[in-house]
Amino acid sequence: MQLIIRHETIYHYSAPLTYTIQQLRLTPRAEQHQHAMSWQIRTAGQRHAYIDAYGNPSHTLTITGLHHEVSIIAEGVVELAMPYQGRITDQDTFSPLVFTVPTRLTEPVASILDFAGSHLPDQGKTTTGAMLNLAAHIRGAVEYQTGATIVTTSASDALQLGRGVCQDHAHLFLACCHARGIPARYVSGYIDPESTNHAESHAWVDAWVEDADYTGWVSVDVTHARLMTDTYCRLAIGRDYDSAAPVRGVRRGGGLETMSVNVAVTQR
Repeated sequence: MQLIIRHETIYHYSAPLTYTIQQLRLTPRAEQHQHAMSWQIRTAGQRHAYIDAYGNPSHTLTITGLHHEVSIIAEGVVELAMPYQGRITDQDTFSPLVFTVPTRLTEPVASILDFAGSHLPDQGKTTTGAMLNLAAHIRGAVEYQTGATIVTTSASDALQLGRGVCQDHAHLFLACCHARGIPARYVSGYIDPESTNHAESHAWVDAWVEDADYTGWVSVDVTHARLMTDTYCRLAIGRDYDSAAPVRGVRRGGGLETMSVNVAVTQR
Protein backbone atom coordinates (compact mmCIF):
# COMPACT_ATOMS: atom_id res chain seq x y z
CA MET A 1 0.00 0.00 0.00
CA GLN A 2 1.27 3.46 -0.92
CA LEU A 3 -0.44 6.61 0.34
CA ILE A 4 -0.05 10.09 -1.10
CA ILE A 5 -0.42 12.54 1.79
CA ARG A 6 -0.72 16.33 1.84
CA HIS A 7 -1.23 18.17 5.14
CA GLU A 8 -1.66 21.95 5.05
CA THR A 9 -1.97 24.09 8.19
CA ILE A 10 -2.44 27.85 7.85
CA TYR A 11 -2.66 30.33 10.74
CA HIS A 12 -4.10 33.78 9.98
CA TYR A 13 -3.74 36.74 12.36
CA SER A 14 -5.64 40.01 12.71
CA ALA A 15 -2.47 41.91 13.62
CA PRO A 16 1.18 41.38 12.72
CA LEU A 17 3.32 38.93 14.66
CA THR A 18 6.94 39.62 15.52
CA TYR A 19 7.92 36.06 16.44
CA THR A 20 6.58 32.52 15.97
CA ILE A 21 8.01 29.24 17.25
CA GLN A 22 6.37 25.91 16.41
CA GLN A 23 7.19 22.32 17.21
CA LEU A 24 6.41 20.15 14.18
CA ARG A 25 5.85 16.39 14.25
CA LEU A 26 4.92 16.13 10.60
CA THR A 27 7.38 13.51 9.34
CA PRO A 28 6.33 9.83 9.30
CA ARG A 29 8.19 7.60 11.73
CA ALA A 30 10.70 5.15 10.28
CA GLU A 31 9.29 1.79 11.37
CA GLN A 32 9.47 -1.76 10.04
CA HIS A 33 6.08 -1.59 8.37
CA GLN A 34 6.33 1.93 6.92
CA HIS A 35 8.83 4.21 5.25
CA ALA A 36 8.57 7.52 3.43
CA MET A 37 9.45 7.16 -0.24
CA SER A 38 9.46 10.95 -0.50
CA TRP A 39 8.61 13.65 2.05
CA GLN A 40 9.03 17.39 2.37
CA ILE A 41 7.92 20.20 4.66
CA ARG A 42 7.51 23.72 3.26
CA THR A 43 7.38 26.76 5.53
CA ALA A 44 8.76 30.23 5.89
CA GLY A 45 11.42 30.87 8.53
CA GLN A 46 14.06 28.49 9.82
CA ARG A 47 13.64 24.79 10.66
CA HIS A 48 15.87 22.71 12.91
CA ALA A 49 15.49 18.94 12.65
CA TYR A 50 15.81 16.67 15.69
CA ILE A 51 14.49 13.43 17.20
CA ASP A 52 12.32 14.00 20.27
CA ALA A 53 12.25 12.01 23.52
CA TYR A 54 9.89 9.39 22.05
CA GLY A 55 11.88 8.83 18.88
CA ASN A 56 9.67 11.00 16.66
CA PRO A 57 11.27 12.90 13.75
CA SER A 58 10.60 16.54 14.64
CA HIS A 59 11.41 20.11 13.67
CA THR A 60 11.55 23.40 15.51
CA LEU A 61 10.24 26.19 13.29
CA THR A 62 11.08 29.82 14.06
CA ILE A 63 9.85 32.86 12.11
CA THR A 64 11.08 36.35 12.95
CA GLY A 65 10.12 39.72 11.54
CA LEU A 66 6.62 41.01 10.90
CA HIS A 67 4.20 38.45 9.45
CA HIS A 68 0.41 37.99 9.34
CA GLU A 69 0.30 34.33 8.39
CA VAL A 70 2.07 31.05 9.09
CA SER A 71 1.74 28.36 6.42
CA ILE A 72 2.99 24.80 6.99
CA ILE A 73 2.71 22.20 4.24
CA ALA A 74 3.89 18.60 4.69
CA GLU A 75 3.52 16.16 1.82
CA GLY A 76 4.91 13.01 0.29
CA VAL A 77 4.43 9.34 -0.45
CA VAL A 78 4.59 6.65 2.24
CA GLU A 79 4.85 2.92 1.61
CA LEU A 80 3.04 0.73 4.15
CA ALA A 81 2.98 -2.99 4.87
CA MET A 82 0.33 -4.89 6.80
CA PRO A 83 1.49 -5.39 10.42
CA TYR A 84 0.66 -8.93 11.52
CA GLN A 85 -2.26 -8.71 13.97
CA GLY A 86 -1.48 -5.02 14.49
CA ARG A 87 1.86 -5.78 16.14
CA ILE A 88 4.54 -3.07 16.31
CA THR A 89 7.79 -4.98 16.72
CA ASP A 90 10.32 -2.15 16.38
CA GLN A 91 12.92 -2.13 19.14
CA ASP A 92 12.28 0.49 21.83
CA THR A 93 15.05 2.39 23.58
CA PHE A 94 13.15 2.63 26.87
CA SER A 95 10.82 0.59 29.04
CA PRO A 96 7.10 0.38 28.18
CA LEU A 97 6.49 1.42 31.79
CA VAL A 98 7.22 4.98 30.61
CA PHE A 99 3.70 4.82 29.17
CA THR A 100 1.91 3.98 32.41
CA VAL A 101 2.14 7.51 33.81
CA PRO A 102 -1.16 9.47 33.69
CA THR A 103 -1.25 12.99 32.26
CA ARG A 104 -3.65 15.90 32.59
CA LEU A 105 -5.60 14.58 29.62
CA THR A 106 -5.62 10.93 30.75
CA GLU A 107 -6.02 11.16 34.52
CA PRO A 108 -7.94 8.09 35.79
CA VAL A 109 -10.57 9.80 37.94
CA ALA A 110 -13.31 7.85 39.73
CA SER A 111 -15.59 7.52 36.69
CA ILE A 112 -12.74 6.13 34.61
CA LEU A 113 -11.70 3.73 37.36
CA ASP A 114 -15.25 2.36 37.36
CA PHE A 115 -15.29 2.12 33.56
CA ALA A 116 -11.90 0.39 33.45
CA GLY A 117 -12.92 -2.01 36.21
CA SER A 118 -15.94 -3.08 34.18
CA HIS A 119 -14.13 -3.59 30.87
CA LEU A 120 -10.54 -4.62 31.61
CA PRO A 121 -9.00 -7.79 33.07
CA ASP A 122 -6.78 -8.11 36.13
CA GLN A 123 -4.19 -5.49 37.02
CA GLY A 124 -1.09 -5.15 34.84
CA LYS A 125 -1.67 -7.71 32.07
CA THR A 126 -3.92 -7.87 29.05
CA THR A 127 -4.40 -9.47 25.64
CA THR A 128 -5.16 -8.22 22.16
CA GLY A 129 -8.71 -9.49 22.49
CA ALA A 130 -9.22 -7.58 25.73
CA MET A 131 -7.91 -4.39 24.12
CA LEU A 132 -10.35 -4.68 21.23
CA ASN A 133 -13.14 -5.33 23.71
CA LEU A 134 -12.22 -2.16 25.61
CA ALA A 135 -12.17 -0.19 22.35
CA ALA A 136 -15.66 -1.43 21.48
CA HIS A 137 -17.01 -0.34 24.87
CA ILE A 138 -15.37 3.09 24.53
CA ARG A 139 -16.89 3.53 21.09
CA GLY A 140 -20.26 2.71 22.62
CA ALA A 141 -19.82 5.11 25.55
CA VAL A 142 -18.46 8.08 23.56
CA GLU A 143 -20.29 8.67 20.29
CA TYR A 144 -18.17 10.05 17.46
CA GLN A 145 -19.21 13.65 16.83
CA THR A 146 -17.04 16.21 15.09
CA GLY A 147 -16.75 19.46 17.01
CA ALA A 148 -18.08 18.09 20.30
CA THR A 149 -14.72 18.57 22.04
CA ILE A 150 -11.48 20.54 21.72
CA VAL A 151 -7.82 19.57 22.06
CA THR A 152 -7.81 20.37 25.79
CA THR A 153 -10.77 18.08 26.58
CA SER A 154 -9.76 15.36 29.05
CA ALA A 155 -10.71 11.70 28.93
CA SER A 156 -13.04 12.10 31.91
CA ASP A 157 -14.78 15.11 30.32
CA ALA A 158 -15.36 13.15 27.09
CA LEU A 159 -16.72 10.18 29.04
CA GLN A 160 -19.12 12.43 30.94
CA LEU A 161 -20.20 14.21 27.75
CA GLY A 162 -20.67 10.95 25.87
CA ARG A 163 -19.42 12.50 22.63
CA GLY A 164 -16.05 13.15 21.10
CA VAL A 165 -13.61 12.40 18.31
CA CYS A 166 -10.74 9.98 17.76
CA GLN A 167 -8.47 11.96 20.10
CA ASP A 168 -11.00 11.56 22.94
CA HIS A 169 -11.39 7.84 22.26
CA ALA A 170 -7.62 7.46 22.44
CA HIS A 171 -7.34 9.44 25.69
CA LEU A 172 -10.10 7.42 27.36
CA PHE A 173 -8.42 4.19 26.28
CA LEU A 174 -5.10 5.38 27.72
CA ALA A 175 -6.72 6.45 30.98
CA CYS A 176 -8.37 3.05 31.39
CA CYS A 177 -5.13 1.22 30.69
CA HIS A 178 -3.16 3.39 33.09
CA ALA A 179 -5.79 2.81 35.77
CA ARG A 180 -5.03 -0.92 35.49
CA GLY A 181 -1.24 -0.59 35.19
CA ILE A 182 -1.17 -1.45 31.47
CA PRO A 183 1.33 0.43 29.27
CA ALA A 184 -0.41 2.33 26.48
CA ARG A 185 0.64 5.25 24.30
CA TYR A 186 -0.99 7.79 21.99
CA VAL A 187 -0.42 7.66 18.21
CA SER A 188 -1.00 10.53 15.78
CA GLY A 189 -1.07 10.08 12.04
CA TYR A 190 -3.17 9.60 8.95
CA ILE A 191 -5.64 7.04 7.64
CA ASP A 192 -6.80 6.24 4.13
CA PRO A 193 -10.36 7.66 4.07
CA GLU A 194 -11.49 4.82 1.81
CA SER A 195 -11.19 2.50 4.83
CA THR A 196 -13.37 4.67 7.09
CA ASN A 197 -16.02 7.38 7.00
CA HIS A 198 -13.94 9.70 9.20
CA ALA A 199 -11.29 12.35 8.48
CA GLU A 200 -7.84 11.64 7.07
CA SER A 201 -6.08 12.97 10.20
CA HIS A 202 -6.40 10.38 12.91
CA ALA A 203 -5.38 9.34 16.41
CA TRP A 204 -5.22 5.86 17.90
CA VAL A 205 -3.19 3.91 20.49
CA ASP A 206 -0.54 1.28 21.05
CA ALA A 207 -1.16 -1.07 23.99
CA TRP A 208 1.27 -3.52 25.61
CA VAL A 209 -0.22 -7.00 25.47
CA GLU A 210 0.79 -10.46 26.65
CA ASP A 211 -0.73 -12.93 24.19
CA ALA A 212 0.11 -16.62 24.14
CA ASP A 213 2.54 -16.14 21.22
CA TYR A 214 3.58 -12.52 21.63
CA THR A 215 4.48 -9.89 24.20
CA GLY A 216 4.75 -6.31 22.99
CA TRP A 217 2.95 -3.41 21.38
CA VAL A 218 -0.29 -3.86 19.46
CA SER A 219 -1.78 -0.87 17.63
CA VAL A 220 -5.53 -0.37 18.14
CA ASP A 221 -7.83 2.09 16.38
CA VAL A 222 -10.24 2.79 19.23
CA THR A 223 -12.66 4.81 17.10
CA HIS A 224 -13.24 1.83 14.80
CA ALA A 225 -12.53 -0.90 17.40
CA ARG A 226 -10.05 -2.63 15.12
CA LEU A 227 -6.34 -3.29 14.77
CA MET A 228 -4.12 -1.00 12.72
CA THR A 229 -3.69 -2.10 9.10
CA ASP A 230 -1.64 -0.97 6.12
CA THR A 231 -4.04 1.97 5.62
CA TYR A 232 -2.53 3.86 8.58
CA CYS A 233 0.53 6.16 8.51
CA ARG A 234 2.13 6.87 11.89
CA LEU A 235 3.55 10.34 12.56
CA ALA A 236 4.31 10.35 16.27
CA ILE A 237 3.86 8.51 19.56
CA GLY A 238 3.59 10.06 23.01
CA ARG A 239 1.81 9.97 26.34
CA ASP A 240 -1.17 11.92 24.94
CA TYR A 241 -2.09 14.53 22.34
CA ASP A 242 0.12 17.16 23.95
CA SER A 243 3.28 15.10 23.43
CA ALA A 244 2.39 13.84 19.94
CA ALA A 245 0.58 16.80 18.33
CA PRO A 246 1.54 17.45 14.69
CA VAL A 247 1.86 21.21 15.31
CA ARG A 248 2.22 23.09 18.59
CA GLY A 249 3.71 26.48 19.34
CA VAL A 250 3.61 30.00 20.73
CA ARG A 251 3.73 33.47 19.20
CA ARG A 252 4.38 37.09 20.02
CA GLY A 253 1.74 39.51 18.82
CA GLY A 254 -0.83 38.63 16.18
CA GLY A 255 -4.11 39.64 17.78
CA LEU A 256 -6.89 37.17 16.97
CA GLU A 257 -5.90 33.84 15.43
CA THR A 258 -7.82 31.66 12.99
CA MET A 259 -6.56 28.31 11.76
CA SER A 260 -7.45 26.18 8.77
CA VAL A 261 -6.29 22.59 8.27
CA ASN A 262 -6.65 20.58 5.09
CA VAL A 263 -5.49 16.97 4.86
CA ALA A 264 -5.73 14.79 1.77
CA VAL A 265 -4.83 11.09 1.75
CA THR A 266 -5.18 8.98 -1.40
CA GLN A 267 -3.91 5.63 -2.59
CA ARG A 268 -1.23 5.66 -5.24
